[in-house]
Amino acid sequence: MKPKNQLIICMGSSCYSRGNRVNLELIKAWLSERNIEAEVEFKGQLCSNLCNKGPVIIINEHVYQDVQPANVINILKTALTGSRVNKTIHG
Repeated sequence: MKPKNQLIICMGSSCYSRGNRVNLELIKAWLSERNIEAEVEFKGQLCSNLCNKGPVIIINEHVYQDVQPANVINILKTALTGSRVNKTIHG
């Protein structure tokens, strides 16, 4: 049986107020829309001790810093499915 992906969202006051309050809802909706909640162990953490680099999420032990609502879905797609949306096109 394949091990679950681990997704931890920092819920410390700094990360929460700087964007993880919104990121939390976006992540929950994204997991639900894809029906992959059972494949991901998703939990909150009180503080990641990276307050000046937040909002912070951790996926499979990789720390993502300054995670804003505008980029959280791209991070999830890349980390959990290996794909990316909205690729930057250089012209």
